[in-house]
Amino acid sequence: MAISPLPRAGAQADNEDSRQEKLMRLSILLFDGFTALDVVGGYEVLANMPAMEVEFVSNHRGLVASDTGRLGMAAYRSFDQLDSTDILYVPGGPGVAAALGNAALMACVRRLHPTTTWTLSICNGAEILGAAGLLKGKKVTTNWFAREHVAAYGALVGTERYQRDGKLITGAGVSASIDAALFLAALIGGEQLARTIQLGIEYYPAPPFGNGTPDEQPQRAKDLVRRVEQHGAARLAARVIPF
Repeated sequence: MAISPLPRAGAQADNEDSRQEKLMRLSILLFDGFTALDVVGGYEVLANMPAMEVEFVSNHRGLVASDTGRLGMAAYRSFDQLDSTDILYVPGGPGVAAALGNAALMACVRRLHPTTTWTLSICNGAEILGAAGLLKGKKVTTNWFAREHVAAYGALVGTERYQRDGKLITGAGVSASIDAALFLAALIGGEQLARTIQLGIEYYPAPPFGNGTPDEQPQRAKDLVRRVEQHGAARLAARVIPF
């Protein structure tokens, strides 16, 4: 689905379209062990905005493996090539733990954030922003099992699906990348544009097991997920990456 550009329909459309006339650059950071939907959900929304230029950035150009090792995404710029961007997009995943020690990635985040119009994190990608010193006193959300880690950076962590504090937008876990990106799309281009993108990707979720919240789920299930996440480094090390 692509929107390039939306047809104008009256004064309201003129007003909303005028918000998104300037070319904007969206810089999506990749690191080994990212979670694919953290990236792709938000990408599918924001890349369909008129005048949006998207780039994928990592330590080096080339394929970067996701957490499963069965999917890779191509970075075509390196961290040291970026001095500024309009939208900084930081995903999460089990690879976040190692990413926190990635000097080039952390320097890139610290360098780019002062230049951005918007800085967006998804899932436990908020830990990267926290480690970069960007979350102290900020209202944020994150994946339910990462809340304590993010709060340790001085963030005010809530349970919302997405949250805004100034130019900082944070999304909860994984699939919330779509919600956070739609919210940001409306801030940039207006509600009509965001609603049209939502229609284009047919995002009207009705999951087979209801629309509850993570906090409402059985403790046994939450304990299982926590155990899996606590062994994220071992899971990444055990991958056999075929590319």
